Amino acid sequence: MPPTRPLTAALKNFAERELHARVPYEHREKMFPLGTWVSEQRRAYGAGQMTGKRAARLEKLGMVWSVADERFQENLAAARVYFEEHWTLCAPRSASALDKPVGQWLSNLRRPGALADKPEWEAALLAVDEDWNPEWPAEWQRHYAALRELLRDEDDPAGVLPGFTVHGMDVGKWLARQRKPEVWDALADGERERLEAVGVTPLPAAAAPAEADVPVEPSTAPVSAFEKGVAALAVQGPHGLCDGPQGPRRAIGGWD
Repeated sequence: MPPTRPLTAALKNFAERELHARVPYEHREKMFPLGTWVSEQRRAYGAGQMTGKRAARLEKLGMVWSVADERFQENLAAARVYFEEHWTLCAPRSASALDKPVGQWLSNLRRPGALADKPEWEAALLAVDEDWNPEWPAEWQRHYAALRELLRDEDDPAGVLPGFTVHGMDVGKWLARQRKPEVWDALADGERERLEAVGVTPLPAAAAPAEADVPVEPSTAPVSAFEKGVAALAVQGPHGLCDGPQGPRRAIGGWD
């Protein structure tokens, strides 16, 4: 570990620049592993191994002593690594990064009220991924994030066909399903907005056949003698004369 004095100066520079001293665990300030050093200072403080004078000096720089905050920063570092590889923080529960169970950690934080008294934690997560806690299923967001990344270098989503797999997900098959009119209509507004932002639109609904084009099935119901007579009049005209191209030759009540 480098001498303490340069690292204290590095923390001062970081705090003046960032307006806080919540140094990410993996952060290096120039050549110094500042994030790791800050974590060690927290541990020393919690174990009672730090003098009051030194603690006061670090507190003036904005040092946060909470062990929970320390652990959050370490897990957040793992979450950043996961995001760099998968383009989303909607990780499955089994996901890990930097030997941290980042998937389970993020799932716990998405529980209602989990961050009610930690707005600074939520702000840090939003800074990594604004959709880290979407209103729709995390699985949907994982597929979307993969599609969004694929389309960075593509002009047409139609090129992402079923069978196109990313991180074990068939993104092409998923995309084809999202475009079905009945699925598209059932999406949340935020889901549709995100798909439209990368050029995805629903497939046109199949045109319903016009009423006149629908074939009429012959009736198999019994026909009475009276109904047969009415049908015959409709064909032959009211006086037994066949209708011509201009309509019936004779109307009821007299000649045309």
